[in-house]
Amino acid sequence: MRGSLIVVLVHVICFVTAGWAAERPPNIVIVLADDLGYGELGCSGNAGAITPNLDRFAGEGLRLTDCHSASSCCSPSRAAILTGQTP
Repeated sequence: MRGSLIVVLVHVICFVTAGWAAERPPNIVIVLADDLGYGELGCSGNAGAITPNLDRFAGEGLRLTDCHSASSCCSPSRAAILTGQTP
């Protein structure tokens, strides 16, 4: 009886959360900058950099600090981000 109740609750939770996900698509913004090093923004600790808008983005969103690029130059990296394919 207890196992059946757990299965029913899991199904109800799945259906409810699936409905929520269908109502509101995720908001994803990719900010891509060429030749931008880790320490070149104010949010990364550079006191001399005046980047208030990017600092606000970093404060309100998710910061990925260990990222890898598909290529060492910008054009193939952009193509990989846009298409999901390896350049």
